[in-house]
Amino acid sequence: MQSPSKAGAATIPLPGTNGTFCPQSQRHYVLIAAILASALGFIDGSILAIAMPAIRVDLGASLAEAQWISNAYALTLSALILAGGAAGDRFGLRRAFVAGIALFVVTSLACALAPNAVVLIAFRALQGIGAAIMVPGSLAIIAKAYPKKERGRAIGIWAAASALTTALGPVLGGLVLSAFGDGIWRAIFAVNLPLGLISIYLLLAKIPADAPTEKRSLDLGGGALATLAFGALAYGLTSMSAGGEGHMAVPSIVAGAVLLVVFILFELRRREPMIDLSLFRIGAFAGANVATFFLYFALSANLFYLPMLLIAGWGLSTAEVGFIFLPLSASIALLSGPVGQLSDRIGPRFPIACGSLVVAFAFAGLALLTHAGIHHFWTGTFPLMALMGLGMALVVSPLSTAIMTAVEDKDTGAASGINNAVSRIGGLIAVAAMGSLAAWVYAHALDSSAGPGVPGFGEQAPAGLAAALDAARLAASDAAFSAVSTMTSLLCLLSSIIAWTTIPGEPLPWARRVGNQ
Repeated sequence: MQSPSKAGAATIPLPGTNGTFCPQSQRHYVLIAAILASALGFIDGSILAIAMPAIRVDLGASLAEAQWISNAYALTLSALILAGGAAGDRFGLRRAFVAGIALFVVTSLACALAPNAVVLIAFRALQGIGAAIMVPGSLAIIAKAYPKKERGRAIGIWAAASALTTALGPVLGGLVLSAFGDGIWRAIFAVNLPLGLISIYLLLAKIPADAPTEKRSLDLGGGALATLAFGALAYGLTSMSAGGEGHMAVPSIVAGAVLLVVFILFELRRREPMIDLSLFRIGAFAGANVATFFLYFALSANLFYLPMLLIAGWGLSTAEVGFIFLPLSASIALLSGPVGQLSDRIGPRFPIACGSLVVAFAFAGLALLTHAGIHHFWTGTFPLMALMGLGMALVVSPLSTAIMTAVEDKDTGAASGINNAVSRIGGLIAVAAMGSLAAWVYAHALDSSAGPGVPGFGEQAPAGLAAALDAARLAASDAAFSAVSTMTSLLCLLSSIIAWTTIPGEPLPWARRVGNQ
């Protein structure tokens, strides 16, 4: 226990800190550490989709296991990210941030050494717990280390670096996978070790400790209920594509729905809930989050299953496929500033609705492209992904504005955390549900005479597969992904409609002119 003098000294800013816990000469170390930690999560998430066909070949993973390699991480991250943010307030940002990075790095190394898919799934779940502490700490420690007048520039540098790592990660990962073969996927997880160790060193050796700001409850009970609820829902949806486990689908989905109700009732009775459900009484806030769920559901489904089609179905190299993530990151990095200024002038409604509609057109184009059997990556798929990137660039910044302006200033942190969790839950449910849809369409599209020698959706064809069977497999793969793209296009359209009807915005200039005539 601290003596009174030490406890009091911990809360007094050091000389030269300008009201923050960190002296000016050491703030750049905070920024570097936060950028490196963010790179851990961004690189890991974006490259995994590119590496998934290689992981399936190397570990013999089924489609359901591939879904859970992604979803085990997404489940614990989305369910615990709000509790992870509260940990920084309760124990100090530096301490919590270091703990999150350390857990993420250790479990990443365990993922790299996983002998089979089941072990990999287990360590991915633990990796998500580390990310739930690390991800909110990255931005929060910058905000706490920099005074208000310098904070915007620091966050801008962090955002630009994050966009760069997100853009280049899949490209470089694809090149490495193409050059060294399927087994090199383990390096995707192993590369987190040096990045994490550098970040931890900077935080412990170059940056002073910050004092906890408040003794907030971590609401571990709520986190456990959320994990069980969304885990049961995801398991039920995934079971539909798992063959013999299909009988567990309905009971799991029902159990997940019941647990979700229990979670809501539990949160309503908490004095310090993980999620302030009263915020959803605000129409603009609720509408923005529903639009977020549908949009990120669609985005996650396409970014997860498109690489499977391109690599295992069309036979493209991972080096080529790595470029599909580039337009998304580049568009957000280049356009977020101008779009944010537009949103300030006319309100967030038009950019969000328009951007969601653009994404809907992009995914509809992918559905038509694959349904027609036109396998042109650079002249078809890549331009449509660039269109999708443009649409998302129109959405990202205004969506944050819509969330922040819908609530009181004192609730902006909670509102931002909830929206972050909603987007990740959308991705979790998308990978589970759309995988089952893809597997069902794939199975029904195959000729019944194809036989057991044809691989499942997203599995690479074995050597020597007969030409007729390979053609049937390819046509079924196209049909399966076309179904996913069609469904997600409709959800983006729904997101656009919800945004237009629930999020406030100023009349557009041409609408004002017409109204004045």
